[in-house]
Amino acid sequence: MRKVYLDNIRWATVFLVLIYHVCYMFNGAGIPGGIPGAKSLPVFDAAAGAVYPWFMVLLFAVAGMSARYSLQKRTGKQFLKERTVKLLVPSTLGLFVIHWITGYLNIRMGGGLAYIPASLLYPICAISGTGPLWFIQMLFVFSCLFVLLKKADKKDKIWIICGKANLPVILLLFVPLFGAAQILNMPFLTMYRFGIYFAAYLIGYFIFSHDEVQNILEKIRVPMLCLALTGAVFYALYYQGTNFTSSECLQNILTNLYLWIAILAIMGCFKKYCNRETALTRYMTKSSFGIYILHYPVLISACYALHYFCKLPAIGNYLIALAAEFVMTFILYEVIIRIPIVRYCVLGVRRT
Repeated sequence: MRKVYLDNIRWATVFLVLIYHVCYMFNGAGIPGGIPGAKSLPVFDAAAGAVYPWFMVLLFAVAGMSARYSLQKRTGKQFLKERTVKLLVPSTLGLFVIHWITGYLNIRMGGGLAYIPASLLYPICAISGTGPLWFIQMLFVFSCLFVLLKKADKKDKIWIICGKANLPVILLLFVPLFGAAQILNMPFLTMYRFGIYFAAYLIGYFIFSHDEVQNILEKIRVPMLCLALTGAVFYALYYQGTNFTSSECLQNILTNLYLWIAILAIMGCFKKYCNRETALTRYMTKSSFGIYILHYPVLISACYALHYFCKLPAIGNYLIALAAEFVMTFILYEVIIRIPIVRYCVLGVRRT
């Protein structure tokens, strides 16, 4: 039976990613990669800092659960074939179709155009236009690893043992998560945090995929939500004005405790209150992956134009960029999903 609330977590988190990236583009916290010299508002930096520790960890945990359910109905070969089309194709071919825009604008704003020969500009822009596609690149790597793991554990002994996890075990999972946050972090490309994201994927696959564990999360949803909201306020205040993407922040034990509480709260609350479908949620479930893939070139183009040509107050930049991002990304998605070859290269969709 399909777990509707997991679909709702996924698209709701994608929405949060879109909002976060607006704050990131205009950040005043010294985080590289945004619009250089952009006007910023501290309240938006604080809001971005409060969600940054947990929202991608949550997506990897949900992806691990989805992988478990998918592998129960597919062979490893079928699973990898699907993941290759859905994940690998958009994060490679898609770079040369649309994401070169991200690379071009980043290079332009960084002053690097003068140093790149004209004949190499397009491929360099494409290769450097990964942006948020790092997420699906990592998902593809994890998918390959889990096919090998499934072959090694054909009788599902690990999954069966993990199904015995009780409340104390679930709460204490933040300890291995904290340990994983300390390792396999790429320098400079700080979004590639292989340690913690793989740990979250493991937890989703082996532990959260059990109905009994999900029932426990539902029962503790209220105290976890109260702790998460309190933690968000204190966390935002504590790291206000600092680079909340730095290793000093993300590897802190309190950061990892806060992110784990937030994930438990969200999982429990969505299972209780958001385990239902409407026409809107069905559309968002179908389109959210494509929206995630497409939003960044749209957003960076809008933010670039606002900063360099419009000279609006800071709040105007935030609001207009957010509106443009949502409207234009959905329009772009509806256009691309109707163009067969482009649809395949950019979204990994063979047919609608």
